[in-house]
Amino acid sequence: MSPTLATWLLTLAGIYAAVGVVFAVPFVLRGAGRVDAAARGGSWGFRVLILPGVAALWPLLARRWLAATGAPPVERSPHRDRARETTP
Repeated sequence: MSPTLATWLLTLAGIYAAVGVVFAVPFVLRGAGRVDAAARGGSWGFRVLILPGVAALWPLLARRWLAATGAPPVERSPHRDRARETTP
């Protein structure tokens, strides 16, 4: 790997991490409760615990936060789909 390519990759990783940290703070304070109702009553310890994961997964969580309706997500799996088909 050339030094130029390595520099670019590290720069991109640093930008991704910086954006993740900037996104994580407001998400942990306000967004987590909108995405998941169970997180609304979360303690400060819980919020500190999820901070690194939020910073790492910020694109996925940003999309979920923007699409949040306040309703809990509906689980989709082949087993549940089949059970719904047989329910009258």
